Amino acid sequence: MFQLGKTIVSEDILGKDFVCNLSACKGACCVDGDAGAPLSLEETKILEEIYPKIKPFLRKEGIAAIEAQGTWVNGTDGDLETPLIDNKDCAYVIFDGKTALCGIEQAYNQGIIDWKKPVSCHLYPIRVKDFTEFAAVNYDKWDICDPACSLGQELEVPVYKFVKEALIRKFGEDWYAELEKVALDMKK
Repeated sequence: MFQLGKTIVSEDILGKDFVCNLSACKGACCVDGDAGAPLSLEETKILEEIYPKIKPFLRKEGIAAIEAQGTWVNGTDGDLETPLIDNKDCAYVIFDGKTALCGIEQAYNQGIIDWKKPVSCHLYPIRVKDFTEFAAVNYDKWDICDPACSLGQELEVPVYKFVKEALIRKFGEDWYAELEKVALDMKK
């Protein structure tokens, strides 16, 4: 672990390799697990605002879940998160054949909205836990991502480079530049 500003960062994000391999995992992170995607308070407001624009991109099951539960929910641990369909799929998930995709991101890709998706999804496999004085930035190892780890090793792409855009979105350009310096120093 090392400190960057008000973050405590796991060295795993520098030392582990990762590149999403949707052809292998089929987007399992959007349909497996026992909770929705973590959200910030600001993101709950964004979801409420953009829901009418993304609704046409969603499945009927997702729309039903959102209209029954809301665009976001308080999870069992009290955290804010996306609603689920029957305690399984994220309500915002859509499918391209057997591959799970994000309906929010599809609306973004088509220029309908200017918000890509929850930052927790964008950051994955990095998870950020906010504390009073700092944020913990950790690598989340999940066996469904084994193909992504293998592809990352093959392509020699460390986690922090794979999620560069998301890290900059979350922490800013300066923070990311400092992270790159730490990565270079660790290689020496």
